[in-house]
Amino acid sequence: MRIGLGYDSHRCAPGRKLVLGGVHVPYAFGLLGHSDADVLTHAVIDALLGAAKLGDIGRLFSDSDPQFEGISSILLLEKVSVLLREAKYTVVNIDATIVAQAPRLADFIPEMEDRISNALCIDVSQVSVKAKTAEGMGFVGRKEGMEAHAVCLLKEKGEK
Repeated sequence: MRIGLGYDSHRCAPGRKLVLGGVHVPYAFGLLGHSDADVLTHAVIDALLGAAKLGDIGRLFSDSDPQFEGISSILLLEKVSVLLREAKYTVVNIDATIVAQAPRLADFIPEMEDRISNALCIDVSQVSVKAKTAEGMGFVGRKEGMEAHAVCLLKEKGEK
């Protein structure tokens, strides 16, 4: 069994779509980044890559590589899923938290869990997403950005 921890943060930016867990969330601001800046999916990717000792999102999907400009982070997660299978790992579970002062995310969480589980070819019961505010503190509390944390548990194929 292997445990991974992922973290990501992005600045809020006008004129961008807000995408979290592969889901478009209507809001006045999106997140700034080379890809779709899906902070939740990026944290999940880093947790999975870390657990499998396969590097990190920046090493595999560089923000200086034009092929990843504007790409859906769910597509990147699908690529990570292939890498995990090639390395003989299966996902036991993922637990992730989005930290955002706004907008309210509760209604979007089931679809986020569904998109993440589909990208990884696992059951939705293996993915938990939660949303928290920063109680008005720090860059998240001032609505300057959002962050996400994720942990995962992997097992080697063939392990019981």
